[in-house]
Amino acid sequence: MIPLLQRCASSVHAVSNEHANRALQLLKDAGLSGYEAKAYLALLAAGEPLNGYEVAKASGVPRSTVYETLGKLVARGAAFEVADASDSVSYVALPSEALISRLRRETDETIAGLESTLPSIGAALATRVVQHLTGRADVITRAIDVIESARRSLWLSIWPQEGTELIHAVEAAVQRDVEVFTIAYGDLGALPGRVYAHSYSSPDVVEQRLQCRLSIVVADHEQAMIGGVTSDAVWGMWSDDRAVALLAAEHVRHDIALQLTAEHLEAAGLHDFWAHNPDLEALRDASAAAIGANAPDR
Repeated sequence: MIPLLQRCASSVHAVSNEHANRALQLLKDAGLSGYEAKAYLALLAAGEPLNGYEVAKASGVPRSTVYETLGKLVARGAAFEVADASDSVSYVALPSEALISRLRRETDETIAGLESTLPSIGAALATRVVQHLTGRADVITRAIDVIESARRSLWLSIWPQEGTELIHAVEAAVQRDVEVFTIAYGDLGALPGRVYAHSYSSPDVVEQRLQCRLSIVVADHEQAMIGGVTSDAVWGMWSDDRAVALLAAEHVRHDIALQLTAEHLEAAGLHDFWAHNPDLEALRDASAAAIGANAPDR
């Protein structure tokens, strides 16, 4: 038994800590408890039947709870029992491919059920909401939520540093026949829809004047996510207030219209006009002063 335990431990340690920890977290996200996930990974790494004592040693699951944990794995179909000639019971992991397929089916069935039941329960909000967002994950996730909600149009003002995480959601929107209009502050690669490079002021100049990378995502003029990224913080807000969505969408539309106009009038000396016109300079200076005055102390 000792050599077998040594082989089990070696098998578990052969998987990189990074992959093992990632797999453990994903199994927990899929609905397994921490002990169930550890026991399953130990069985999977062993590649041969283990009894409860061996699973406890290889996985770190307490011996007092290992059989209860294994019973739960068997009940959910993630492992199964095998008996030898002496009727001693051991456990084998369901192959990973089979477990993944089973979890995918269960998830799809759950989502389909929610889609058919929740809309009939939920009532429309009586008031409009403003949600403040903190951190990159919150901002990106809310932006994807807005993109996935779009039925007719999307208005995007985005930067490559954040935009690459939105590409799949935008691709899906285009497949739903959503019209997508994007003003891009840099190369966004193969982003679908109508994409216009912001060039009449370079992205570096815009970021310097705004003191952040400002991103805007608007769906159907009904909801908007506005997010900012600085060197030391990521913040944002989401709202289903139609006035907020209208202002945000019109900001993007006017940016695109100005870009198209600039390209058309380039030969007429627009660059010098844009760079040196005193009225435009006054507008820029006033905006920069207000942004600087409202910047948080660091």
